[in-house]
Amino acid sequence: MAQVKVFALRETLEAKGEVLSDAIHDSLVQAIGLPKEKRFQRFIPLEKKYFQFPADRSSQYTIIEISMFIGRTRDTKKNLIRALYRNIGIQAGIEKQNVEVTIFESPKENWGIRGLPGDELELDYTVEQ
Repeated sequence: MAQVKVFALRETLEAKGEVLSDAIHDSLVQAIGLPKEKRFQRFIPLEKKYFQFPADRSSQYTIIEISMFIGRTRDTKKNLIRALYRNIGIQAGIEKQNVEVTIFESPKENWGIRGLPGDELELDYTVEQ
């Protein structure tokens, strides 16, 4: 399971939201084995006056927060971060300088999905990798 929040300026998300979504999802599929049909993303468009960032970032500055079950190895998470930078650069044309990624992990029992605690779910993919 992985839930994704994407924060960026409204105009960036309007122009690049669809390809950014594909790049993020492709990265999750490639790096952590998330099934192709499991896309959980929220895009949070921000007005310039409410989104402060350093002068060395452009108007395409994008923050990606990924919440997922604990269980992936350090290497798997690093591979996910690398895949995000690669795919976002190629597919959405957003430079590495303008992307920041944070991964938040929590135990399965801290999630509620389809009426069950997460640790009682039968998943069709592997988390421990």
